[in-house]
Amino acid sequence: MQHTPRKRFGQNFLHDPAVIGRIVQAINPQPGEHLVEIGPGQGAITLPLLQAAGRLDVIELDRDLVGPLAGKCRDSGELAIHCADALTFDFSALADGKPLRVVGNLPYNISTPLLFHLLDQHRCIHDMHFMLQKEVVERMAAPPGSGTRGRLGVMLQYRCRVTPLFNIGPGAFNPPPKVQSTFIRLDPYDTPPVSVADETVFGDVVRQAFAQRRKTLRNTLRALLDVDEISAAGVDPGVRAETLTLAEFAALANRVANR
Repeated sequence: MQHTPRKRFGQNFLHDPAVIGRIVQAINPQPGEHLVEIGPGQGAITLPLLQAAGRLDVIELDRDLVGPLAGKCRDSGELAIHCADALTFDFSALADGKPLRVVGNLPYNISTPLLFHLLDQHRCIHDMHFMLQKEVVERMAAPPGSGTRGRLGVMLQYRCRVTPLFNIGPGAFNPPPKVQSTFIRLDPYDTPPVSVADETVFGDVVRQAFAQRRKTLRNTLRALLDVDEISAAGVDPGVRAETLTLAEFAALANRVANR
């Protein structure tokens, strides 16, 4: 497939056979599973996934890639190509009684909003495997007290078990990106690890807490809780959001929700 990678689509096509094999092995696709690939590009992992599972839905924004991809996979299984923007795609519409296994080499420029979009549809997803910028994965997996901990990590860790698997160098892609990549697995929880009275409120508290990273909770949460209420939730008003555990965020959110 001859195609000039387009910067506006954040295209960096995977081409290293060893890396491709390692990715497919980590996903471990099985016959009959419902796999969905975001951004199949030139089909580097599309073909082996399709051959293993027998069927595959792919979401591709670049119309010029659709025809060549269909031709490449014509005799390998049941391929459904959705020419659409993954940021607005309704993944739940693909659910047919089997939970979705979502995979992809995500464009770095849309990775964070796309992850939040997928979190909103977590109920129809069994697991997710993604190639992402290493720095993004570090934020996703950051523990309390880490300087890289932020809203993305807290919300993902509330919804999913986050497991970084292995790093991928720039040379595995064409064109080579200027950053390191990491392959990661996300397993949505059936039941979140902490109890939250209102998930919308929980999201609002997390968002507000990280809105001004250098400020303490007494300042960032003042519109939601006063100092005494923060303390009553068992949290020190003088700390920054990055130090909080999921349980502490939940305690704050429940304090707001149960007023």
